[in-house]
Amino acid sequence: MDNLSAVSRTAGSALQAQSERLRIISENMANADSTGLPGTDPYRRKVVTFSEMLDRDSGAHMVRVSSVSEDPAPMRLHYDPSHPSANEEGFVARSNVEPLVEMVNMREAARSYEANLNMLSAGRDMRRMMIDILG
Repeated sequence: MDNLSAVSRTAGSALQAQSERLRIISENMANADSTGLPGTDPYRRKVVTFSEMLDRDSGAHMVRVSSVSEDPAPMRLHYDPSHPSANEEGFVARSNVEPLVEMVNMREAARSYEANLNMLSAGRDMRRMMIDILG
């Protein structure tokens, strides 16, 4: 397989990985203020881990989501003794999602996604120029 096809495969795999990352970030944001039902833990933030894999057909180094794990950071405690999920001291455990951190992660994922779209576009333009030269 030619190098331009390998570029397309690598950029395409990165687009898929960043799409999955954005999905997890949106799930985290949607649950940022959640509390668990009485007697249960609230939503725990999820973290995406990437890894590299080699595509044997093209020789391209591709990226993939290797795991989605829960963040072990402690839950945020909020004093509200009237809440049904409050403990004996009156504290309610809230999700360990920090919206500001998630916004930064979202912007980083979006920019990475955009960079990979630009790589696909550049590869397409290079193919077009090669055909024009050979044609």
